[in-house]
Amino acid sequence: MISPVLRPKLWAALLGMVAAAAMATPAWADPTPDKIPSTGARPPVAGLRLPGSVPALPGVPPGLPGAPGTTPVGANPGDGPLIAQINQADALVAQLGDTLLRLKAERGEAQAQLATATTNLRQAQDALAQAQERAKSAAADAVKAAAAVPPGEFGADLRDLTVLQQITRGDKADGATTAVAGEVARATAAANIAQQAYDAAQQRTTDKAAEYVRVEADLHRQEAALVKLRTDNAALLLDLERRRDAAEQQIGGSYVANQSISGLAADPKALDAVRYALAQLGDPYLWAAEGPDRFDCSGLVLASYRAAGYRGLPRVSRDQYYATRSRTVSPNALLPGDLLFFASGSSWTSIHHVAMYIGNGKMVEAPRTGDVVKISVVRWSSLYAATRVIGAVPAPATRPPAPTTPKPTQTGTPKPTGTPKPTGTPSPTPTPPTRPTTRPTPRPTVPRPDPTTSSPTPEPSETPTDETSTEPTGSASTAAPSTSAVESSSAAAS
Repeated sequence: MISPVLRPKLWAALLGMVAAAAMATPAWADPTPDKIPSTGARPPVAGLRLPGSVPALPGVPPGLPGAPGTTPVGANPGDGPLIAQINQADALVAQLGDTLLRLKAERGEAQAQLATATTNLRQAQDALAQAQERAKSAAADAVKAAAAVPPGEFGADLRDLTVLQQITRGDKADGATTAVAGEVARATAAANIAQQAYDAAQQRTTDKAAEYVRVEADLHRQEAALVKLRTDNAALLLDLERRRDAAEQQIGGSYVANQSISGLAADPKALDAVRYALAQLGDPYLWAAEGPDRFDCSGLVLASYRAAGYRGLPRVSRDQYYATRSRTVSPNALLPGDLLFFASGSSWTSIHHVAMYIGNGKMVEAPRTGDVVKISVVRWSSLYAATRVIGAVPAPATRPPAPTTPKPTQTGTPKPTGTPKPTGTPSPTPTPPTRPTTRPTPRPTVPRPDPTTSSPTPEPSETPTDETSTEPTGSASTAAPSTSAVESSSAAAS
């Protein structure tokens, strides 16, 4: 039995051991989170940090999406396992498609090299055959020349070869034989080199053709699996993609609202490329297609800029990024026509999709097999980099004054026109006093001093005829006193 004296100390020691064990529990002993981790998505980070954003997306100011610590982890509804699986399948299909495009180009190059090697080998073999014929002819000529030596001198001293060296015909035959022999040797060496080049070209063509067939079969399998995955989860995908687009639009709102274009505008050729791409809306996606009615992602970009007169873009999306990597653009400085690249990893070699920015946080793209060319919300959370194909131009100087200067002038002109209106409103108020004053006083007062009788004669002749019943009440009260006053003043004067 434990002593009551030691019992408090024992409890304290026991509690200390429990606390120490709890503090020593490793991090992996925490309970499994509710959310199933995505096997194909990137690990979440504190804040939306675009893959490759350190070298590829400079100039993102603090407080915008893309700066550390601005987007909470797991905020994008597209981070679920289904979306991650589909994104992984999309990336695999796109990478296989790009690889197949590259193999197609390399197979074509190998076939062209084989054709050249075949031509070179044929020419080398022909040259060798001609050299051998000349060698045979030279040998026959040498024999004939030797047979033409005079028999007396030849038989007199067979061991004296100096005689043969002094014979002109003999010297010519020996030189020709030596030259032809050297020509045969050179033609033989050239034919051997041509044969080796032909064998290498043929082997390379065979290898590229076999690799192309293998990758093509793999691409078809992966495409079929992706289509089935999307078909089986069509309803869920529709809801998830709608929520993802809403989240991406919220992320891009800060970019659009805080653009720092600083007086720049897209090059006219870039705008022409945008117009061409938008004219293809609704055209179906087809791998390796460059138009005019079907496109894949990089084929749409390539055809759009070719239609605008620019031919400096390669065919595959990752090569398009590599060709324009020196003109990387910050996401808050995008202009229409800029290219948006999406990757499955942190390296540019993992780029699998490209789209074209059209403004206001939207892009035009040829997304995938089974889809069509369409306008989509920029998927900022998976954006690898943005580049500019053709450098921006200064914004037109006439554009800012056009909306501002006419408006003040138009608003200023109505103001003077409105000022007479207030001047007209006071005029009605003094009009009642002015009307009686103008009728009797101003106009009659001018003729009063000269003909005192002439002014009353017209007024009585007019007033009794028309205004006796109505007007005399108002006019007689004002005009009659004036006439009586004039008559009384004239009688008093007489």
